[in-house]
Amino acid sequence: MKLRFVSIALLAISSALAQAPDNTKVNKRDDVKNPVTADQQSNNKADLDLVRNIRKEITKEKNLSTYAKNIKIITRDGMTTLRGPVKSQEEKEAVEAIAKRVAGDGKVESHIEIAPPK
Repeated sequence: MKLRFVSIALLAISSALAQAPDNTKVNKRDDVKNPVTADQQSNNKADLDLVRNIRKEITKEKNLSTYAKNIKIITRDGMTTLRGPVKSQEEKEAVEAIAKRVAGDGKVESHIEIAPPK
């Protein structure tokens, strides 16, 4: 009885491993030296105001999805990083354009991805 249970458990584990999703693209994306993450947001007033202003402009856009409106905006020393998924290339470009308009053209680094369709 114990042997049968172990065999079933091993079969379940090997089946799960065989069906693991291919996340090569995600791993490649995340393999950036010193990636900026949300916990690295600066707390100085100018950076917080910049994030607030970018977020306000993004949320004003009626044609953007919830994905796009919830993009991560991280600002340190006046440099803004955008991270997260959006629904389309058009949304990606729209969010980037808003951030560049508010922060300045050379002050935005985008790591926005287009989410796969469900």
